[in-house]
Amino acid sequence: MAEAALSDDGAELCLLAVPKKGRLYEKCNQLLAGIGLEYKRAPRQDIAICPSMPIKIVFLPAKDIAQFVGEGNVDIGLTGQDMVAEADVEVKELIHTGFGKCQLALQAPIKDNITDPKMIVGKRIATSFPNLTKQYFASLADGSADAKDTKVRSISGSVEAACGLGLADAVVDLVETGTTMRAAGLEIVSTIMRTETVVIANPHSTHEQIIETLRKRIEGYLLARKHKMIYYNVAKEKLEQAMTITPGKKKPTLTPLADDDWLSVGAMVATSDVNNIMDDLQALGASDIFVVDLNNCRA
Repeated sequence: MAEAALSDDGAELCLLAVPKKGRLYEKCNQLLAGIGLEYKRAPRQDIAICPSMPIKIVFLPAKDIAQFVGEGNVDIGLTGQDMVAEADVEVKELIHTGFGKCQLALQAPIKDNITDPKMIVGKRIATSFPNLTKQYFASLADGSADAKDTKVRSISGSVEAACGLGLADAVVDLVETGTTMRAAGLEIVSTIMRTETVVIANPHSTHEQIIETLRKRIEGYLLARKHKMIYYNVAKEKLEQAMTITPGKKKPTLTPLADDDWLSVGAMVATSDVNNIMDDLQALGASDIFVVDLNNCRA
């Protein structure tokens, strides 16, 4: 389905690739809705047209997106940094989204008591990241003969079961919470890389303006998700102290009130700090303090 989408008569459209299923699909779908990219996806279809912008969305396996973007089959996409590194293609990394955070880790059976990754050089490794795994073990072995003896087996799905099935001595796989890893009797020996979902673009795309618009929209959406607007009234004599508590992104917005001795203040604040800020403002003597969620913004 996706291959057909890349070769039909919609060549003038900017092609945006997103993961076709799973946890990343849900997060990316929320992001698309947040930046105003509405679409209707027919059942069993891996393409959708956005009526609000000249964009065609292509739903692909997350592991294929970096390759498609790097080779110019699509213009822009969302996928993990791990997938980009594994594909080893030329892309522009535009935005770190902050979601999909995890680590690509070397894992071994707890019972084997592996304390140093070099103890696994020359053994059997199962992974869905063969390129990164080979690079990692080559760096560990530092050119020794043991590096060539390390057998990297590429498998997809249920990588963590490989040791229990006798297919491997260790695995290289993504770890988020560690629940699946521990259930398989494995532990982390070392972290190969930390990763999150990123927005990437083909550096030679002819849709630079659309890509730039998407970049600004996504940055605005992500910024809004991390912040809220706080509003309150404060006596002018305490304004300087209040502005120290709520400096805003640049400066707070000040609005005169009917009482000349007071001002209304509005400022963008970090979501994680909201309750402490409200406590501090109340202790200062501010009144009518309330908080408003942000759906999107531009810095």
